[in-house]
Amino acid sequence: MPGAPTARSKLIFYGALALPLSFAGLPLYLHAPDFYATALMQPIGLLGGILMLLRVIDALQDPLIGVLSDRFSRHRLEIVIGGGVLLLVGFAGLFNPKLSTLGEENPLTWFAISVLLCTTGFSIVTINYHAFGGLWNVSSSDRTRVTGIREAFALLGILTASILPAVLQDTFAPAPSFSLLTLILVPIFIVGVWLFYIWCRHQPIVSGRKVSGSQASGFICLMRDRWARHFYGIFFVSSLASAIPAVLVLFYIRDRLEAEQFSGLFLFTYFLSGALFLPVWQKIAVRTGKVKTWAISMSLAVATFLWAFTLSSGDILPFVCICVLSGSALGADLAIPPAIIADRIVAQRDQQRAGRFFAANAFCTKSALALATGFSLPTLGALGYQPGQSLTSGVGLSLALAYALVPCIIKVISAVWLLRVLPVLDGPKSFEEPLRST
Repeated sequence: MPGAPTARSKLIFYGALALPLSFAGLPLYLHAPDFYATALMQPIGLLGGILMLLRVIDALQDPLIGVLSDRFSRHRLEIVIGGGVLLLVGFAGLFNPKLSTLGEENPLTWFAISVLLCTTGFSIVTINYHAFGGLWNVSSSDRTRVTGIREAFALLGILTASILPAVLQDTFAPAPSFSLLTLILVPIFIVGVWLFYIWCRHQPIVSGRKVSGSQASGFICLMRDRWARHFYGIFFVSSLASAIPAVLVLFYIRDRLEAEQFSGLFLFTYFLSGALFLPVWQKIAVRTGKVKTWAISMSLAVATFLWAFTLSSGDILPFVCICVLSGSALGADLAIPPAIIADRIVAQRDQQRAGRFFAANAFCTKSALALATGFSLPTLGALGYQPGQSLTSGVGLSLALAYALVPCIIKVISAVWLLRVLPVLDGPKSFEEPLRST
């Protein structure tokens, strides 16, 4: 029954797959650009341009993946497994360019092919995995628990991936260190898929109402809804604010703070704080509502992260404090938006388009990441920034501005937008009325 509390064991079996997914995602989106720029000496401007193109492709294919996944929804489990194979193959190639002559002679081409395989597989798995969570017949409060346990496992995977490269590089050079990550990823991914398979076999999935032919075929139909336009617009702007520092964090730590040896500690502290505060945000969401909780977390993120703009070389302890404080807002940023989407799907009985809802979510995230990559890296390169080299005062200021000040301004825009349309997203009609083209 959807009104009965969901057993913790069921939540764990569902959420476990998020661990290997996030374990793969952090090196893919964070470490790979720095690895190719420093270990393989590829030009940062060209690397940034290729990354932007790849991430645009990655974002644009998400709606298609969502539509096709909904069309073949009876085979979602098989789709997840197939996407996992693509992800593992691409990941193995990305950090092992010497596997092929192409990788040795033309690292950027090898990089592009590997990232494309990785991101396509990652998208296929993530969209359908999140759709399964949205289709799970549980109560509204338990939907926050579903997304919460998933994001808790995701943060555990991120924590592991954030500290492992630094630990491995204490013993090995960068190239073999990242090669070992592949050997670690494969078994934990297999275990995650196996637990997810068991969950799928025992959990009934709500089918929802039938949709019309135009609704079934048109992804853009989602954006005709006033609720969807505001929600995904806010989510995109908020994601952009988060994506810029995600792209630049390793460069900022190494070249602005001159604290590369502490990069693992910083990342671990940030994601650990997010994991520890996740239950707090869940309780706040039950008391104040999911949308208001999201707005509170945005305000906290801005108030704490703005401090990073003022830091310079050697400011280790202040940055640890920033990681703790801004990381505390991370749990809400990860868990609340998917829970809001799941509420919307269930209220509209729109389960047959669940893949499209979560594909739109992924599209916003990846479009923001593509824009952040295309804006930040080439712009900094044009201003004279070269990774690993000493910074002039002007270039150092530009790096701090791009890493901290610009994202805070963008996050404020998303928070103000959210507060202005709060009745649309959080009012009773927003979860009771059918989709309409207004």
